[in-house]
Amino acid sequence: MINTLAYKMMTYYSGDAKRIQHFIKVHSFAKLIGEMEQLDPETLTLIEVTALVHDIGIKAAEAQFGSSNGKLQEQLGPDLAKKLLKELDYHEEKIKRVCYIVGHHHTYTDIQGIDYQILVEADFLVNFYEDELGKEAIKTAYNNIFKTPSGKKLCEIMYGI
Repeated sequence: MINTLAYKMMTYYSGDAKRIQHFIKVHSFAKLIGEMEQLDPETLTLIEVTALVHDIGIKAAEAQFGSSNGKLQEQLGPDLAKKLLKELDYHEEKIKRVCYIVGHHHTYTDIQGIDYQILVEADFLVNFYEDELGKEAIKTAYNNIFKTPSGKKLCEIMYGI
Protein backbone atom coordinates (compact mmCIF):
# COMPACT_ATOMS: atom_id res chain seq x y z
CA MET A 1 0.00 0.00 0.00
CA ILE A 2 2.70 2.52 0.99
CA ASN A 3 4.82 2.01 -2.13
CA THR A 4 1.74 2.14 -4.36
CA LEU A 5 0.66 5.37 -2.70
CA ALA A 6 4.16 6.86 -3.03
CA TYR A 7 4.16 6.00 -6.74
CA LYS A 8 0.67 7.50 -7.20
CA MET A 9 1.81 10.70 -5.48
CA MET A 10 4.92 10.85 -7.67
CA THR A 11 2.69 10.47 -10.73
CA TYR A 12 0.36 13.18 -9.38
CA TYR A 13 3.34 15.54 -9.06
CA SER A 14 5.00 14.36 -12.28
CA GLY A 15 7.58 16.91 -13.42
CA ASP A 16 7.71 18.61 -10.00
CA ALA A 17 10.83 17.11 -8.42
CA LYS A 18 10.79 19.64 -5.58
CA ARG A 19 7.35 18.53 -4.35
CA ILE A 20 8.17 14.84 -4.81
CA GLN A 21 11.43 15.21 -2.90
CA HIS A 22 9.58 17.04 -0.13
CA PHE A 23 6.91 14.44 0.58
CA ILE A 24 9.40 11.58 0.29
CA LYS A 25 11.61 13.25 2.92
CA VAL A 26 8.65 14.01 5.20
CA HIS A 27 7.54 10.39 4.86
CA SER A 28 11.01 9.14 5.77
CA PHE A 29 11.24 11.31 8.89
CA ALA A 30 7.67 10.55 9.95
CA LYS A 31 8.32 6.81 9.64
CA LEU A 32 11.58 7.13 11.55
CA ILE A 33 9.98 9.13 14.38
CA GLY A 34 7.07 6.68 14.55
CA GLU A 35 9.42 3.72 14.76
CA MET A 36 11.61 5.44 17.35
CA GLU A 37 8.47 6.12 19.39
CA GLN A 38 7.65 2.40 19.07
CA LEU A 39 4.17 2.96 17.68
CA ASP A 40 1.94 0.06 16.78
CA PRO A 41 1.96 -0.99 13.10
CA GLU A 42 -1.53 0.40 12.42
CA THR A 43 -0.66 3.87 13.70
CA LEU A 44 2.67 3.79 11.90
CA THR A 45 0.94 3.00 8.60
CA LEU A 46 -1.52 5.84 9.18
CA ILE A 47 1.40 8.22 9.76
CA GLU A 48 3.15 7.03 6.61
CA VAL A 49 0.01 7.47 4.51
CA THR A 50 -0.57 10.94 5.94
CA ALA A 51 3.04 11.97 5.32
CA LEU A 52 2.84 10.95 1.67
CA VAL A 53 -0.35 12.92 0.98
CA HIS A 54 0.03 15.82 3.41
CA ASP A 55 0.75 18.40 0.68
CA ILE A 56 -1.59 17.03 -1.97
CA GLY A 57 -3.49 20.34 -1.95
CA ILE A 58 -0.53 22.39 -3.21
CA LYS A 59 -1.05 21.59 -6.88
CA ALA A 60 -4.72 22.64 -6.77
CA ALA A 61 -3.92 25.74 -4.71
CA GLU A 62 -1.31 26.85 -7.23
CA ALA A 63 -3.61 26.13 -10.17
CA GLN A 64 -6.65 27.90 -8.69
CA PHE A 65 -5.04 30.70 -6.68
CA GLY A 66 -1.43 30.94 -7.84
CA SER A 67 -0.29 30.23 -4.29
CA SER A 68 0.86 27.29 -2.19
CA ASN A 69 -0.27 29.02 1.01
CA GLY A 70 -0.66 26.59 3.93
CA LYS A 71 -4.29 27.51 4.57
CA LEU A 72 -5.17 26.85 0.93
CA GLN A 73 -3.43 23.47 1.21
CA GLU A 74 -5.53 22.69 4.26
CA GLN A 75 -8.69 23.73 2.44
CA LEU A 76 -8.10 21.86 -0.83
CA GLY A 77 -6.07 18.85 0.31
CA PRO A 78 -8.58 16.69 2.19
CA ASP A 79 -10.91 16.05 -0.77
CA LEU A 80 -8.00 15.17 -3.02
CA ALA A 81 -6.51 12.85 -0.41
CA LYS A 82 -9.87 11.19 0.16
CA LYS A 83 -10.35 10.53 -3.55
CA LEU A 84 -6.87 9.03 -3.94
CA LEU A 85 -7.11 6.86 -0.82
CA LYS A 86 -10.55 5.55 -1.81
CA GLU A 87 -9.09 4.51 -5.16
CA LEU A 88 -6.56 2.46 -3.20
CA ASP A 89 -9.31 0.92 -1.00
CA TYR A 90 -7.86 2.41 2.16
CA HIS A 91 -10.09 1.96 5.22
CA GLU A 92 -12.83 4.62 5.48
CA GLU A 93 -12.21 5.52 9.14
CA LYS A 94 -8.51 5.89 8.50
CA ILE A 95 -9.24 8.10 5.47
CA LYS A 96 -11.20 10.41 7.76
CA ARG A 97 -8.24 10.74 10.11
CA VAL A 98 -5.75 11.29 7.28
CA CYS A 99 -8.01 13.97 5.80
CA TYR A 100 -8.37 15.65 9.18
CA ILE A 101 -4.60 15.90 9.54
CA VAL A 102 -4.12 17.02 5.91
CA GLY A 103 -6.73 19.69 6.59
CA HIS A 104 -4.91 20.94 9.68
CA HIS A 105 -1.22 20.25 9.10
CA HIS A 106 -0.37 23.97 9.02
CA THR A 107 -2.34 24.58 12.21
CA TYR A 108 -0.03 24.23 15.19
CA THR A 109 -2.43 24.97 18.03
CA ASP A 110 -4.39 22.14 19.59
CA ILE A 111 -2.46 19.31 17.93
CA GLN A 112 -4.27 16.18 19.04
CA GLY A 113 -2.90 12.72 18.49
CA ILE A 114 0.55 11.27 18.05
CA ASP A 115 -0.11 10.85 14.31
CA TYR A 116 -0.77 14.58 13.85
CA GLN A 117 2.16 15.54 16.10
CA ILE A 118 4.62 13.33 14.22
CA LEU A 119 3.50 14.61 10.81
CA VAL A 120 4.01 18.20 11.95
CA GLU A 121 7.46 17.44 13.39
CA ALA A 122 8.58 15.58 10.25
CA ASP A 123 7.33 18.43 8.05
CA PHE A 124 9.23 20.96 10.18
CA LEU A 125 12.44 18.91 10.04
CA VAL A 126 12.30 19.05 6.25
CA ASN A 127 11.08 22.64 5.98
CA PHE A 128 13.84 23.95 8.26
CA TYR A 129 16.35 22.78 5.66
CA GLU A 130 14.36 23.49 2.49
CA ASP A 131 13.43 27.00 3.64
CA GLU A 132 16.94 27.65 4.97
CA LEU A 133 15.66 28.81 8.34
CA GLY A 134 18.06 30.32 10.82
CA LYS A 135 19.00 28.87 14.18
CA GLU A 136 16.67 31.16 16.16
CA ALA A 137 13.61 30.25 14.07
CA ILE A 138 14.47 26.57 14.45
CA LYS A 139 14.90 26.96 18.22
CA THR A 140 11.54 28.70 18.49
CA ALA A 141 9.78 25.92 16.61
CA TYR A 142 11.69 23.29 18.59
CA ASN A 143 10.54 24.83 21.88
CA ASN A 144 6.95 25.49 20.82
CA ILE A 145 6.06 22.70 18.39
CA PHE A 146 8.15 19.60 19.02
CA LYS A 147 6.77 17.24 21.67
CA THR A 148 7.99 13.71 20.90
CA PRO A 149 11.35 12.72 22.37
CA SER A 150 12.33 11.26 18.99
CA GLY A 151 11.41 14.34 16.98
CA LYS A 152 13.29 16.52 19.45
CA LYS A 153 16.34 14.26 19.26
CA LEU A 154 16.38 14.34 15.45
CA CYS A 155 16.06 18.13 15.50
CA GLU A 156 18.94 18.37 17.96
CA ILE A 157 21.12 16.10 15.82
CA MET A 158 20.30 17.80 12.52
CA TYR A 159 20.31 21.44 13.59
CA GLY A 160 22.51 21.53 16.68
CA ILE A 161 19.71 22.65 18.97
